[in-house]
Amino acid sequence: MIQKTILTISGMHCASCAANIENALKQEAGIKSANINFASEKLYLEFDPIEISIARIQKIIEKSGYGAIEEAAEEEMRDHHKEAKIQEVRKLKKRFISALIFSFPIIYMAMGEMIGLPMPTIFENYGTIIQLTLATAVIASCFNIWTSGSKKLLRLSPNMDTLIFIGTAVAYFYSLTISVLVFLGIKIEAYLYYESAALILVFISLGKYLEAVTKGKTSEAIKKLIGLQPKEAAIIKDNEEIKIPISEVKIGDIILVKPGEKIPVDGIVIDGYSGVDEKAITGESIPVEKKKGDEVIGATINKTGVLKFKVTRVGKDTMLAQIIKIVEEAMGSKAPIQLLADKVSFYFVPSVIGLAILSFVIWLLLGQPLTFALTVFVAVLIIACPCALGLATPTAVMMGTGLAAKNGILIKSGQALEIARDVNIIVFDKTGTLTRGEPSVTDVIQVKDEISENSILQIAGSVEKNSEHPLAQAIINKAKERKINLSEVKNFQAIPGHGVSADLENLPADRQGKKILFGTRKLMTNNQINPGLIEEKMIVLEEQGKTAMILAQDKEIIGIIAVADTLKDYSKEAVKMLHKMGKKVAIITGDNKRVGQAIAQQVGIDRVLAEVLPQEKSAEIKKLQNKGNIVAMVGDGINDAPALAQADLGIALGSGTDVAMETGEIVLIKDDLRDVIMAIDLSKYTLNKIKQNLFWAFFYNIVGIPVAAGILYPLTGWLLNPAVAAAAMAFSSVSVVSNALLMKRYESKS
Repeated sequence: MIQKTILTISGMHCASCAANIENALKQEAGIKSANINFASEKLYLEFDPIEISIARIQKIIEKSGYGAIEEAAEEEMRDHHKEAKIQEVRKLKKRFISALIFSFPIIYMAMGEMIGLPMPTIFENYGTIIQLTLATAVIASCFNIWTSGSKKLLRLSPNMDTLIFIGTAVAYFYSLTISVLVFLGIKIEAYLYYESAALILVFISLGKYLEAVTKGKTSEAIKKLIGLQPKEAAIIKDNEEIKIPISEVKIGDIILVKPGEKIPVDGIVIDGYSGVDEKAITGESIPVEKKKGDEVIGATINKTGVLKFKVTRVGKDTMLAQIIKIVEEAMGSKAPIQLLADKVSFYFVPSVIGLAILSFVIWLLLGQPLTFALTVFVAVLIIACPCALGLATPTAVMMGTGLAAKNGILIKSGQALEIARDVNIIVFDKTGTLTRGEPSVTDVIQVKDEISENSILQIAGSVEKNSEHPLAQAIINKAKERKINLSEVKNFQAIPGHGVSADLENLPADRQGKKILFGTRKLMTNNQINPGLIEEKMIVLEEQGKTAMILAQDKEIIGIIAVADTLKDYSKEAVKMLHKMGKKVAIITGDNKRVGQAIAQQVGIDRVLAEVLPQEKSAEIKKLQNKGNIVAMVGDGINDAPALAQADLGIALGSGTDVAMETGEIVLIKDDLRDVIMAIDLSKYTLNKIKQNLFWAFFYNIVGIPVAAGILYPLTGWLLNPAVAAAAMAFSSVSVVSNALLMKRYESKS
């Protein structure tokens, strides 16, 4: 049995670190998939516990030079991880400030003369010793970069720190050698690179600090979700209200929630009435009315009345926990577009080392002095930046899935984001998706002027209150809605496939004792009543996809009641918006073609797939795919699960079954079909951001490396300073993450 787990990885410094771990794991038997989100520093793992254990997996990662801790769902573990991240940001800030303070005098000495600054006597007399001492102090404050880089080099799995280590170590030890020769009285004309070694480490430290801060912001959506759940719950025990920690709440407990309090866990209302603000979970801005029998969701806010409810789900089974799990998994998944960046990152660092050596050798062969070739070597090593490549996709995916979750849309993977953009046909299930899934009275038609609509409803409702037919409840509900009192019946008889008959009490004197018939044309004909007089009205109703039933009293037709499964709010609007986006829309239903076409006409759908049995739905989706379409299926029931799985993109409604929601790659929590448009639009927006990020990451390296290698020198006489290369490299990662953070400005078109 395949098991899933999440490991928190420590010690990663760039995308090539992530690639090294993934490749080491994928070579092991029992590992089915291993995906690292460099931005969130998490490994999403699928493995066979019979073939390989978690302890073995952790050892493989540790052998590669990194740390791995299994992520627990418990709150204290989350708090510990959050605190660790805060401490890491503080440490990086402290490291940067220390390096900056030690490097100031070196910068002054190196740059001061160029811009005409006065040079203190101590700098003139002891400049070399001061530079050596301070450069050593800067290296000591950033020594973790050297240790990390050298270890990865020795393990033959170089990363970004390896490039920085080689570059700064060469600059430092070259300068140290020159200094020793000068101290020994050997006259030598050579440039010292202490300021380059120091400044490179200063800029790298700043870049790492800013990257940690901005990376933290991309996972704000998940932090907010985790922070929604209250810490305590008020349970009713032995008629007393007791406050207990949320972790101690059990299924079956009775919980009391007062106005203004958060609902702690999921449950069903057993007493009370209130409006509940579900915006945090569903994105719905208007409070939802809750009464006895209604479901409540943990982490939503009780606004007005007092509610008492019975707990149905706790811990990892609550809707909030499921949402957090889906969002976390989506943030850890990879969009297909990222595979290119992953491949590049894996081969990038060794290639850069090779290019740096090649550039060094070429310039020496061209007759340039050692100092010139050394400057080129260090600049090439330092400017290369796989970090930006590694951050380009996950930061955008994290922001995109977080934005979607905030709006009540759960996108389960980066792949779903990428597919959603390319979908060209959307197939809607009819019952429960486009329609409410429960019949309601749409028309009450008078045949005789003296008998009002309310009288027709009163007679039909009274007869039907003893019936078990699915349409009976719709008529009774309509009578209740109009506050019509129903009468008692005698001699009730259900006639399967035709309708019902009965004698009603409490009718006006002139109608007492008259037999009531309610049902089909066949029922009327069998009782010698001619339905031909109302045939035209019946056809009009039936062409609209409605079930029309005839009400007769003592061989005289007195009215028609039409019942239909009515459209959900915004169904028509959603279809119209999809057409505006250039998408084709189809409806799939088990109903006959006439009903399907009637619904399609009401909402403006192009294509009707009618009389399709549940097991045939996936085959119909496959037929559409075989014609070259990229198909999204929107459904809510168990019978939709195969079609949701077959479709290129399965979209499940939050009001649907667990099976449908498990199968769907996108879940619309608030059951609003306009969210289909938002999901497609948001995926397009996220993919655009990923492309922007990848473009700048690739462009930076394509331009930066040749410039660092000295390609402009023959034309302009200009050579890139390694310290400037370090600054550019540090800010390239920050710019990519900042571009992803701009996604907060997204505004939906739906």
